[in-house]
Amino acid sequence: QVQLVESGGGLVQAGGSLRLSCVASGYTSSTYSTGWFRQAPGKEREFVAFITKSGSSLYYADSVKGRFTISRDSTKNMVYLQMNSLKPEDTAVYYCATSMRANRLTFTTGYDYWGQGTQVTVSA
Repeated sequence: QVQLVESGGGLVQAGGSLRLSCVASGYTSSTYSTGWFRQAPGKEREFVAFITKSGSSLYYADSVKGRFTISRDSTKNMVYLQMNSLKPEDTAVYYCATSMRANRLTFTTGYDYWGQGTQVTVSA
């Protein structure tokens, strides 16, 4: 059974940094593509970044490009989201998700398994 657990969220001031982690069990992370999404109160869940199962392709939402970096450590079955220059509008619950697909990775419907989420709050 596939399970994903996120960690690393917290409260940070604007301009600060956080690193989110997503640990997977029940499968080998290199067989799945992994994405990060976020959901702010009253808003729909939105795409943040993905990394393909080979690790050869990375893609970011325009709103985080240049500030966030997604990476993978296959030896630990971990995927990370390094978030720098955080802004108050980055405040949300952040979720990792996995997919065996090679497309639709910017859509929530493109993913098969989801973690429970970790809260990120950025104060002004």
